[in-house]
Amino acid sequence: MSSWPVFLVKRIAGALPVFLFLPFLTFLLLNLIPGNYFDSLRMNPQISAETLKRYESMYQLDAPVAVQYLSWLKNLLFLDFGYSFSYQQPVLEVLSSRVGNTLLLTVSAFLLAWLTAVPLGLWAGLHPGGSLDRGVRMLAYLGLSIPNFFLCLLLLWGASWLSGWPLGGMLSPFSEHMAWPDRVLDLLSRMVIPVSVLAFSSFAFLFRLMRAQVLEVRDRDFVFFLRSLRISERRLVFKHIARNAVNPLISLFGMELPALFSGAAMVEIFSGWPGLGSLMLQAVRAQDQFLVLGSMALMAVLLILGNLLSDILLAAADPRIRAERGAL
Repeated sequence: MSSWPVFLVKRIAGALPVFLFLPFLTFLLLNLIPGNYFDSLRMNPQISAETLKRYESMYQLDAPVAVQYLSWLKNLLFLDFGYSFSYQQPVLEVLSSRVGNTLLLTVSAFLLAWLTAVPLGLWAGLHPGGSLDRGVRMLAYLGLSIPNFFLCLLLLWGASWLSGWPLGGMLSPFSEHMAWPDRVLDLLSRMVIPVSVLAFSSFAFLFRLMRAQVLEVRDRDFVFFLRSLRISERRLVFKHIARNAVNPLISLFGMELPALFSGAAMVEIFSGWPGLGSLMLQAVRAQDQFLVLGSMALMAVLLILGNLLSDILLAAADPRIRAERGAL
């Protein structure tokens, strides 16, 4: 009978090809684009051709694609993500300066979506056809229909009519001179639009799934049997109906954060939020390949951790899955 550590090792080993494939695909696509970062420097008469050739040789940009990729992987074992040409810094330093900003948005949107979608989906599934059910379903349809970037533009346009409402950025230019309560309020006010946009589409999907699961579970035979035993309705709803209905959502729990990370890119660009989204756009436009590769490696790690978290939570919530996997 396998233990939890063995289960985790197997899952990580199974996810390793994903980690290797995503950066490799990105690397291949970047090399299909004509030129590289140093092509723009060739227009500068102050930089000699010998200097550019020396830099290309130093970073192996003149080597075959396979050699470049294997060299990058070898350096990755020592947490060396390469050097960002456009920022003149190691990639790890550039990413670490932005990842916290993106996490602040995505985790806030993640919590907001889950803390609203699950209870509302439970209520709507238990009271289908009610006014709350109809109203929230209409919101969910809108959330699934409106693209994030368009909703972000609509909210920014609406906020432009409100006097003094911040429309972009993370902090005011003079935030360092503010008292900490004012600085927190300034940050929260600038988070409202991007967090709302990210949470809205996630909420719509989770609400519809939770409602559908509750509608299915509440009509099962075991629910009628438990009602015949005259257990309390509160216990029946929360211990049996909700617990069984939430299992499919748990399998998506770990996937939501990487999905929000990728979805945050466009929202960050439109709202001027200094996160990984705007960083990735700048890196692609500048053909800063090590910075692009580092961003994709970070996304691959999040995807793997999300899948792993989903498996752990699902196994912890459902005894049948623990028994099947021998993780008891």
